[in-house]
Amino acid sequence: MTRRFLFVLGSSRLDGNTELLARRAAEQLPDDVEQQWISLADHPLPDFVDLRRDSDHVRAPRHTNAGLLLDATLAATDIVIASPVYWYSVSGLTKRYLDYWSGWLRTPGVDFKATLAGRTLWGVAVLADHDPSVADPYAGLLHNSAAYLGMRFGGVLLGNGSGRGDVLKDTEALARAKEFFAGEAPLARFPHASV
Repeated sequence: MTRRFLFVLGSSRLDGNTELLARRAAEQLPDDVEQQWISLADHPLPDFVDLRRDSDHVRAPRHTNAGLLLDATLAATDIVIASPVYWYSVSGLTKRYLDYWSGWLRTPGVDFKATLAGRTLWGVAVLADHDPSVADPYAGLLHNSAAYLGMRFGGVLLGNGSGRGDVLKDTEALARAKEFFAGEAPLARFPHASV
């Protein structure tokens, strides 16, 4: 299967630091790797309604933002969550997109979990703090989501910045971006799971 990267942009800001860092990393991908970029600010999702105890799960129409995101997610071999760190985790736009995964798990005919199993989840984030450990909840959210779905997890590419374009001054993050998508990511496992 040809690799196809879906970059899910979770910032409310156009050309924000996180997107700039994600684009630097994407520049290193081979020319034959397909890339699709979707801004959640440009394709907003309505509030997620949890219907897990109900039986009326239906696939979102393809012409809706939910349908577009579902189809793009299912078609991707690699999903890159590019969200700035907001309050130590992903942005609200990104969290809503991930909440939709709960519904897609129960949508007839989608086979969401089986389709994503073995595929790779990545994270790209820029934070204002210089201590990368403050992004541990962010990385944990993505890692555990990948583990639940049987996906591989490529980790989180972190950069630093607050003002517009600040991440382009973070030479360490830019150097890591050049190698971020190289190699095969390991299968994600919950910390409590036995090896």
